[in-house]
Amino acid sequence: MHNSYANECIKCTVTQCKHHCDIKNNCSLNCIQVGTHENNPEMEQCTDCMSFEKK
Repeated sequence: MHNSYANECIKCTVTQCKHHCDIKNNCSLNCIQVGTHENNPEMEQCTDCMSFEKK
């Protein structure tokens, strides 16, 4: 199944996610949940898209 809906407000380059738009570098969800895996995040690498689902 290919995902062609591109939410222009959510940019994404994670092509391994089932919500990634196959025709653009956007997410196909209406909104996403952002979280962290760190106790005290200090840089962008410490944050995660909690809406990620493997294709």
